[in-house]
Amino acid sequence: MAHPANEETIDLVKEIFSSYLKEHNQRQTPERFMVLGEIYRADGHFDADDIFFNMKDGGTRVSRATVYNTLDLLVECGLVQRQQFGENQYYYERAYAYQQHDHIICQECGAVIEFCDPRIQEIQTMMEKIHDFNISGHSLHFFGTCEDEEACSRRREVKSGKKSKVG
Repeated sequence: MAHPANEETIDLVKEIFSSYLKEHNQRQTPERFMVLGEIYRADGHFDADDIFFNMKDGGTRVSRATVYNTLDLLVECGLVQRQQFGENQYYYERAYAYQQHDHIICQECGAVIEFCDPRIQEIQTMMEKIHDFNISGHSLHFFGTCEDEEACSRRREVKSGKKSKVG
């Protein structure tokens, strides 16, 4: 599981985001930088509503639209990755200064387990050689169901408690 970023990394990604916003004639609002900070202080994967509710619960007044729009900008500038784990199920994760990793996703409760196996990098390197191709990254998702049905059921109940979820 990825751990929250340190303040030095957060300052650096804020600088990168600031430059991106300037280059693309986008407004540099405090809310956008608060969303960025929230993302880089979070653990692992999250969806847009997770960020919205965490900020709201923490006393930060930010609209859901601002969260969604900021996520789009952060994906465009490469600071956040968008992963699609289901038909309409999008999760996000930090993209700056984190090693490549892959995912196991429960199709029942949506739990996401991150893992990193060096053999996958070896396969990627071999594929580059065999196919004379420069691979810039990869995405690997294994889908299945949790073996612990009780924990899976509890996570489903918690997720469905947020009725405002998109997807």
